[in-house]
Amino acid sequence: MARLDGKVAIITGATGGIGEATAQLFLSEGAKVMLVGRSAEKLSALLERVGHEDSVAHHVADATDEAATRDAVAATVEAFGGVDILFANAGIEGAMKPLHHLTVEEFDQVLQTNVVGVWLSVKHCVGPLRERGGGSIVATTSRVGLVGLSGASAYVASKHAVCGFVKTAALELAESGIRVNAIAPGPIDNRMMRSLEEQRSPDDPDAMHEVIAGLIPMKRYGTNAEVAALALFLGSDESSFSTGAIFTLDGGSNAA
Repeated sequence: MARLDGKVAIITGATGGIGEATAQLFLSEGAKVMLVGRSAEKLSALLERVGHEDSVAHHVADATDEAATRDAVAATVEAFGGVDILFANAGIEGAMKPLHHLTVEEFDQVLQTNVVGVWLSVKHCVGPLRERGGGSIVATTSRVGLVGLSGASAYVASKHAVCGFVKTAALELAESGIRVNAIAPGPIDNRMMRSLEEQRSPDDPDAMHEVIAGLIPMKRYGTNAEVAALALFLGSDESSFSTGAIFTLDGGSNAA
């Protein structure tokens, strides 16, 4: 029996590297999956790559748009009969610059997507999850949701907020059988880290990659597949006594 047989999952930020890897893994483990993202074109291309035509659907929704988020959840219930797992994964890195150089618009954009977006997806999944007798919510935060990082004040603030929200949501929803946890990745080898490397070192982003990797005890970046594997564990019944936790996935960086 596959680990997610009979489960219905919503994945926000589905067109990113982590979202796609998780969608592929969830589908291979028997789940029915609603892919949510803000680009219809990218979602259509993703549908072609993941296959599993009878077990996957998609809905266009910006994470900051409450009506679109509500509609995505409703579309999931209509297509698959309910919701068992929410992977609240949508997020942006924003501008990397000193805090006194950030504009209000730059700071707010990051918080709207990374914090308000997570809250909205959770808010609108609570009802369907309760109707199924409970389920699992997994949010993507970051290693820098636990520490600081110079030049990334908006992103760091947003990810700290996600950690606090996850712990509070876990307390509020425990009696409903809804578990709420977060994954805190360190550097992952994907587009977001490429963007951060290029912002940090526009003349030589490859050198910045090597510098960052050298600071990790395991001396490498993580992969989208490794994040997906942890999301699978947290979404499945195997993690039935885990809630309110922040699971680091950072090659040992948080232990240093």
